[in-house]
Amino acid sequence: MTLAQNVPGPAAAARMRSLGASVVKVEPPAGDPLAEANPAWYEHLTTGQEVARLDLKDAAGRGRLNDYLTTADLFLTSSRPGALRRLGLSPEKLREAHPRLCVVAIVGYPAPHADEPGHDLTYLAEGGLLSPPEMPRTLLADLAGAERAVSAALTLLLDREKGNSAGYAEVALSEAAASFAEPWRFGITRPGEHLGGGFPGYSLYEAKSGWVAVAALEPHFWEKLISELGLEVATSKEDLAKVLRRETAEEWERWAAERDLPVAALRNAPDTDTTTKGRRC
Repeated sequence: MTLAQNVPGPAAAARMRSLGASVVKVEPPAGDPLAEANPAWYEHLTTGQEVARLDLKDAAGRGRLNDYLTTADLFLTSSRPGALRRLGLSPEKLREAHPRLCVVAIVGYPAPHADEPGHDLTYLAEGGLLSPPEMPRTLLADLAGAERAVSAALTLLLDREKGNSAGYAEVALSEAAASFAEPWRFGITRPGEHLGGGFPGYSLYEAKSGWVAVAALEPHFWEKLISELGLEVATSKEDLAKVLRRETAEEWERWAAERDLPVAALRNAPDTDTTTKGRRC
């Protein structure tokens, strides 16, 4: 079951649900803030889950939560440790009351700073992953942290099934962001570097209409791309750019799909369809 709100916890719970878990989501009386901020995403993340609204400051609400925990295998939280302690939900209290319950706590920063405030935007700022004034297009730290929470949950459950005691794990969103910042930190994605536009076969190009992403990174893709375009192995980025301006981004995508080449038109409009219609997988 999950007590987590906003994005990281619900995303992790949705992932667990997709893997076959039965999920009970406990929300405060006012509901999850995500439901108001983006109803469509909230509905997507809670599909197939039981949602119960409980006032955990009330004895009756805490009693119902305890009933849920009695039969649960996993408890997922995303509140600060101090707030959980005040509700009687510290790791020690949970272990005492529910010895078979595995617990995954999503926090902002690793101990001893787990009670310090933060959000996706601040974690990305600290990781050097922002380009102001533009806001990020995705919640990288939150979603990376959600996947880490799922990994931690599965590890704890597997360990328990091997006969060990139920465990507790903290997943820090700041650490998830830092790990995803490694390509930038080590320099491979910085401007002019190999994956930062330095290699002509891995870059963004303006087409007759729109833009295309060319990801012919491996030698066989690069060689096939320039061969199909009638270019030379030593083709420069400028020469490739001239050719790609001849057709629209959508036309280049269709052209590449017919030749099994990794080229995609950039999409900027919001699209809630998560399928990959007509795309190579």
